[in-house]
Amino acid sequence: MALGGNPIFNGKNFRGATQAPPVPSYSHGQSQYGQSQYGQSQYGQPAWSVQPPMTSDQLQQMYNQPAAGPAETGRMTFDDVIVKTAACLAVLLLGAAVTLFVAPGTASLLMIVGALGGFALGMVNSFKKQPSPALILTYAGLEGLFLGGLTRLLDGMFPGVGLQAVIGTLAVFGVTLALFKSGKVRATPKAIRFFMIATLGYLVFAVINMVLVWTGAVQSPFGLSSSVHIFGIPLGVFIGILAIGLAAFSLVMDFTSIEQGVRQGAPERYSWTAAFGLTVTLVWLYVEIIRLLAILRGDD
Repeated sequence: MALGGNPIFNGKNFRGATQAPPVPSYSHGQSQYGQSQYGQSQYGQPAWSVQPPMTSDQLQQMYNQPAAGPAETGRMTFDDVIVKTAACLAVLLLGAAVTLFVAPGTASLLMIVGALGGFALGMVNSFKKQPSPALILTYAGLEGLFLGGLTRLLDGMFPGVGLQAVIGTLAVFGVTLALFKSGKVRATPKAIRFFMIATLGYLVFAVINMVLVWTGAVQSPFGLSSSVHIFGIPLGVFIGILAIGLAAFSLVMDFTSIEQGVRQGAPERYSWTAAFGLTVTLVWLYVEIIRLLAILRGDD
């Protein structure tokens, strides 16, 4: 759909968008190739058919009718994306509420189920050619279980980080959207190449850090992020700022893909793909912000 847009959109097939109906033609007894049938009938029916002329009032009424918009022709609109994204976030918040109010042991189990299930469905939805609303909403619910459990865990250790992370996520989203709308931030090919390289480096660090924590090589709960310091500042602060910047740029890629999809007349069903992309990015952004806040609080 959009060159250089969010990778979730890449490879999607936008053929099948609703087109305007063909203009009727009135042949008045002429054949397909313009030859008169000279009153000959086909299957016993008269060949000459005269359409009654339209009155001036009828012509004026047709002229005054508004042209069919994207909603009437089955194409994606910004309103579609907003509604679908709101539905995903509502399901996500419902899932988070479950893990926030159940017993601690159950919350931990649901957090693990949400993390693994969310990752699996995230991969499925990313590679599906046609979006599935049911799978996308299920993904949002599972991510809600994960985020609720994570928030409960970290907020218990560092009271207030959950609310701060929510405010921070909304602030980054709002600022990024404002910069995109103003034209000051764009997903240029050069910026996208940097994003891909930086994201790959971040993923390599995250995998190494996770292995070190799981094997017990590093005792800190955040691994190298909190045990290694540079100029007295935890390494996780630098990594966290980089990750938040990458997530913010991913929002720019989301906005670019949505804008180009609407402009190119993508079918309405792909508003679910757009909502899924925004949900994935917002989940990533929230996780990075709450982790950064926890590292900062833990280093006090």
